[in-house]
Amino acid sequence: MPSVSTRAARTVLVADDTAFVRDRFRAALERAGHRALEARSGAELLASIQQDTPRIDLVLLDLHLAGARGVELLRRVRAIAADRPVIVFSGTIASTGEAAELGRLGVSGYINEYTSPLNIARSLAPHLFPDEHNRRASPRVALNAPVSYRVGNTIATGLSLNVSTGGLAVRTTNPLDVGTCVKIRFRLPKGGHDIEADARVTWAEPRLGMGFQFTRLDAADRTALDTFVTRHFFTNRKA
Repeated sequence: MPSVSTRAARTVLVADDTAFVRDRFRAALERAGHRALEARSGAELLASIQQDTPRIDLVLLDLHLAGARGVELLRRVRAIAADRPVIVFSGTIASTGEAAELGRLGVSGYINEYTSPLNIARSLAPHLFPDEHNRRASPRVALNAPVSYRVGNTIATGLSLNVSTGGLAVRTTNPLDVGTCVKIRFRLPKGGHDIEADARVTWAEPRLGMGFQFTRLDAADRTALDTFVTRHFFTNRKA
């Protein structure tokens, strides 16, 4: 049986000026057993963080909130809660230059506003439970490609959900135990060769899938991943 941790509920502040986005994320988080707070403007966002009751574990941030915009809004958040994890809605980033500044201000990651409700809680899990996942935050982009992984002499296959420069999520009804080390192989769209890597299972959810963190990846494959993730992240953000 895969190992599944007993997870405490987390409190997530969903700060977006669109009711549709707030409602989708709140519903998905509550279905996963978490508490969701909402903010419709910069003033509501900052007031919630200042009050911090209940304690906010993660902020989902729309950079277009009324009252403050872009990087300046994140600076105001950091002035109140310097180390609070912040995930930015990717569609609200104005430019690659702004993305770089967000990185310098310690953004933990990015998520698409239109992420499937079934994927919302799973996508946020590494940021809600960092001790379990313990992986470097980086943009993740959708990838639907066959993946094979080998444990000893046993080889299994699945379909990827998304990929980053640090890891890969795979859809499978029989995930491996967290901590299992594997040899993994997959190919990027239009890639000329298979990417092979050593990896470790960092999360596992029965009937849903599991996440791999790369522990060894050669320089050429890492460059290919960097290029693919960067290109598709900004293409999808502008779509």
